Amino acid sequence: MFLTGAASLLLAGCASTSYQSSTVTYSQPQQPQPTGDLRKDPYYIAMYAAVPTEKFPIPAVNLMEVPDSKYLRQVVAYNGPERAGTIVVDPNERFLYLVRGDGSAMRYGVGVGRAGFEWAGDAVVKFKRPWPRWTPPASMIARQPKLEKYRNGMEPGLHNPLGARALYLFHNGQDTLYRIHGTNENWSIGRNVSSGCIRMLNQDIIDLYNRVPSGTRVVVRPSRVA
Repeated sequence: MFLTGAASLLLAGCASTSYQSSTVTYSQPQQPQPTGDLRKDPYYIAMYAAVPTEKFPIPAVNLMEVPDSKYLRQVVAYNGPERAGTIVVDPNERFLYLVRGDGSAMRYGVGVGRAGFEWAGDAVVKFKRPWPRWTPPASMIARQPKLEKYRNGMEPGLHNPLGARALYLFHNGQDTLYRIHGTNENWSIGRNVSSGCIRMLNQDIIDLYNRVPSGTRVVVRPSRVA
């Protein structure tokens, strides 16, 4: 069941449903083999380099702002039941998986907003947008009058809360108000944050955006957070 009462309170509101979580095992990256703190590894520094070719040039990620190197993009072992191409979000562990179908998955670190703990279940990526606009709910504007200027939407850019890309999740043809999106707040990856649903480093959301088409199945596991 989808409940919408709390949706308008958040950046991208979500509601609760039930889902039987699958089993996952984790391993170290397959390529390259890790040597200590991956945040200092040249391979990962290059992975998160600046992207000057974007509409709004993206700066390099200061990897030392990311709380732990386990949240950097890497291939891990995966034994869940989902088919290849499925996105699996685990808000408790603050990971997002793109299942590869060969016993592995591409794993990304995420930051989880309050809305990210209030919705679980199956959905599909109805559509996806590069450099999306963000429109705050009326209730948020009422609490924060300074947001009034964004009532009709905030222009895209590096400081837009949805970042460089956004995936919009629907269930049975209805918008769940659940979003997977980018952020330039590197420190928030691997943490619980105050607003939004699932945020990824801009370099990671671009990578995921390029790998998955509209119609992709998304499984959001239930949260242990009340």
